Amino acid sequence: MLEKTTRMNFLFDFYQSLLTPKQKKYMSLYYIDDLSLGEIAEQYSVSRQAVYDNIKRTEAVLEQYEEKLQLFAKFRERKKLIRHIKDLLQRENLAESKKEIERLVEQLENME
Repeated sequence: MLEKTTRMNFLFDFYQSLLTPKQKKYMSLYYIDDLSLGEIAEQYSVSRQAVYDNIKRTEAVLEQYEEKLQLFAKFRERKKLIRHIKDLLQRENLAESKKEIERLVEQLENME
């Protein structure tokens, strides 16, 4: 569950500008503010089921955006490459790591 919440938070960060105001508000209240479906429903005078349906549809939309645009996947790949570069820079013999660092930097530069 925590993994899904973390993923949805990242997807929401990347793609929230593509959502409707209602989708943004429900997702923000549910995932960021950690309100329950009932609390959101009460706040907007709608049924709990209506909130649930909206959130599920919005999650599907976010997954579709990610499938097409891959912003989160590219972000994770960049973070991985940067972490690897930092690890290489911590080595005592940087001369041996130089080629690998150059290769990783080139990979970063060539990412879309």
